[in-house]
Amino acid sequence: MNAWLIRGARVLGADPTDITIEDGLITELAPAGRATKVAGQVIDADGLIALPGLVDLHTHLREPGREDAETVASGTAAAALGGYTVVHAMANTDPVADTAGVVEQVWRLGREAGYADVQPVGAVTAGLKGTQLAELGAMAESAAQVRMFSDDGQCVSDATLMRRALEYVKAFDGVIAQHAQEPRLTQGAQLNEGEMSARLGLTGWPAVAEEAIVARDCLLADHVGAALHICHVSTAGSVEIIRWAKSKGWRVTAEVTPHHLLLTDQLAAGYDPVYKVNPPLRTAADVAALREGLADGTIDCVATDHAPHPAESKETEWSIAAFGMTGLETALRAVHEAMVTTGLIDWAELADRMSRRPAAIGRLARTHGRPLAAGEPASLVLYDQAPVTAVDPAAHASRSRNTPFAGIKLPGQVIATFLRGTPTVLQGRLCR
Repeated sequence: MNAWLIRGARVLGADPTDITIEDGLITELAPAGRATKVAGQVIDADGLIALPGLVDLHTHLREPGREDAETVASGTAAAALGGYTVVHAMANTDPVADTAGVVEQVWRLGREAGYADVQPVGAVTAGLKGTQLAELGAMAESAAQVRMFSDDGQCVSDATLMRRALEYVKAFDGVIAQHAQEPRLTQGAQLNEGEMSARLGLTGWPAVAEEAIVARDCLLADHVGAALHICHVSTAGSVEIIRWAKSKGWRVTAEVTPHHLLLTDQLAAGYDPVYKVNPPLRTAADVAALREGLADGTIDCVATDHAPHPAESKETEWSIAAFGMTGLETALRAVHEAMVTTGLIDWAELADRMSRRPAAIGRLARTHGRPLAAGEPASLVLYDQAPVTAVDPAAHASRSRNTPFAGIKLPGQVIATFLRGTPTVLQGRLCR
């Protein structure tokens, strides 16, 4: 199982190519039918798109503490089925991943599961409470070698504390990933502030609550000279602020979720809590701006914000339902629909936004997001762009079923995922 010949794959959508894999590395790329390397197992990939293994900067694996919603094993199985070879596990577990011990536990669980690499994200503040910095240095020096820190789910709203965090991580080339939400402007907020929230009688979530923090933290990042990453950008105003910050040469990066690229707040009309998410679904104008920002590079990458919840947390009345949506198994298909079928990006640009750039932001560029070339790690995905099928949550590997795409027809299917030369998914099925 350590030698493979993939016949006729279209690397980044280009001409059919034979890809030979031996001992975890790509050993040859040749025009279809001209491979010279000897290989054991053969995959007929005629018509399939070959992409580098996808990299997710924003995954909630829930373990430790909420194994009823997800485990590292089930979450990484879902990741593999979605074409991912590494995920960044967010810190809002129980206990919080704010010490070297907890991040090492998550990292080891990922190694044991084997479906995808797991890179823990450390908390910025102790207990996600926003009052004092967590053990950033100890997490950075741990076996997990944490380089990204986030209180995601909570905003680091104290400007002085945010400045100190940015200053601290400069010493080891770390990055602070901010959940941009001014808490005083979103108290009790349930849905994007606008016509739909007014009609439904739900407390509005103004766009400015996100944009105020984005603007503040861009200024802080410049002042300190540190790396800032903005999580799940959702408004047109945020895109403009990030575009301005980048024009200044500041060290600012940003992500957008698949659901914010496709869905709007109009879906909340029936009070179905599957559409309740943080930040909320916004307007069609915001969706258009997010797509444009991703296409022109203002937004660096797509991140799933995979947020699994058990049925009892979502199948209830809107006001008490949990925020969040699953996303690992539908992300590639959703981005295909939103960005590729619309002509906004091609397959090479999709690989850039879903593999190369997130790997660089997460400080994993030496091992992930690598080009499909001889001598590189054989971490890749084979994707069939032709089928268009309805999303079936019952077929997902995730322990939770709170996908907003249930029953919606999306293009494409992941046929195979390879992690360093070993298939984790083959013919669309887990093979471990």
